[in-house]
Amino acid sequence: MEDFGSLLNKSFFKITESLKAPSCEGFGEAKKNKMEKQKTGVGRRKEAVTRVFVSKGSGAIIINGKDYKVYFPLVYLQKQVERPLIIAESLDKFDIKINATGGGVKGQAESAMLGISRILVEINPDYRPAFKAAGLLKRDPRSVERKKFGHKKARKSFQFSKR
Repeated sequence: MEDFGSLLNKSFFKITESLKAPSCEGFGEAKKNKMEKQKTGVGRRKEAVTRVFVSKGSGAIIINGKDYKVYFPLVYLQKQVERPLIIAESLDKFDIKINATGGGVKGQAESAMLGISRILVEINPDYRPAFKAAGLLKRDPRSVERKKFGHKKARKSFQFSKR
């Protein structure tokens, strides 16, 4: 015969099991890795703005109608664009089309990097910790300081003449 404590314990567990939320195992799996036709994102750096379009493909990266190795002839700028794809180990899984406007080549490369990172995190949230550790999800807030009146540039003054 069971004592009162064990009966109370069993009934308590039965009640709590019935009150539990339905199992969430595999709930986000279909949504997490599901990719529609195309995902879009925006990256910014200094005056540069890039609109990034990612779709499943063979790994082609096109910037303003040119291959990224032609658009960015400097190797370190090419590496900036590739960096999120290398960290996610998906260099040959996605086709990326980028519209870059404003700023210089370095600003455009870094804004493309931010845009690609944001989209990859949207496609698969598991990339987020690795991207955060690499500093790929932070928009660099630095920009050019404005020129002040009475000065040659933002901080540089005209030559001082005592008399």
